[in-house]
Amino acid sequence: MADGTGALRGAAGRRLRSGRAWSGEGPVKLSLLMPAYNEEETIAAVAEALLSQDYPFEIELIIVDDGSSDRTPLHIAQIDDPRVITYRHPRNFGKGAALLTAAQLASGTHVLPFDADLEYAPADIPRLVEPVLAGRCDVVYGARLFGANTVYQSYRFAMGNKMTTLAANVLFDAHLADMHTCLKLVPLGLFRALRLQDTGFGLDSELTARLLRLGIRPFEVPISYHSRSHNEGKKLTWRDGFGCLVTLGRVRFGRGPRSMAELLDAATDAADAAGNGPSAVHENRPAAVGAPSDEQASSGVA
Repeated sequence: MADGTGALRGAAGRRLRSGRAWSGEGPVKLSLLMPAYNEEETIAAVAEALLSQDYPFEIELIIVDDGSSDRTPLHIAQIDDPRVITYRHPRNFGKGAALLTAAQLASGTHVLPFDADLEYAPADIPRLVEPVLAGRCDVVYGARLFGANTVYQSYRFAMGNKMTTLAANVLFDAHLADMHTCLKLVPLGLFRALRLQDTGFGLDSELTARLLRLGIRPFEVPISYHSRSHNEGKKLTWRDGFGCLVTLGRVRFGRGPRSMAELLDAATDAADAAGNGPSAVHENRPAAVGAPSDEQASSGVA
């Protein structure tokens, strides 16, 4: 066991220096993670748009209904495509919980959250994966650049995003343009090893904060964006902005790995403690509210 762990850490150390520690060998497979809560007006159109794109890589679409009270589950059940996996939470646990559940079901090399509304364009997805295919990086953000192919319904919302992004840059000595973009392309092994905890909208901030704390600087690609208004179903409020600042401070000054090497050590130790050995490092799955069993996950709504 000790020899195997040492070999794993030695190989991982070489990949850490190359900046690509968590990417598997071979072709990219993208797992699109779609949380959905009361999105009956848009869920079918978004799923169709995602599945109709011509991708130069394999994809799967994982839809988690987070206890919707409208007809969202019925629309999900009508999606007929072998690339789609669906699961339904028994009640509303939160967007973060839905994303963690989706990540547990994922089988790709990389994950990419995608909202079940019409704010983001599926056509931008191949552009996010291009730097990964080219071997330039493994973590890519789709940046909404104010005034460039973007429509914000509220100036305050746009400025709130800029203020919290500035706070993240100051706290972690980074230079992000958009920390709150939904489109965050991350290797699946890394996403799981981070052991994200927030079950609400704060998971978005926690993911970025933990990546920045590890010294990871996402490669940003400009994307298009068309914001919804609150009347159209947008769920974020000023409270989420305040919660973001709290999360940034908690991660910046709290305990936990501060480098990729420390994260790898922690993941390896956790795998050893579970009796799985070092080979289980990249299969390290965080506990999620409403985590599905193999029997519950299916091509229909569970």
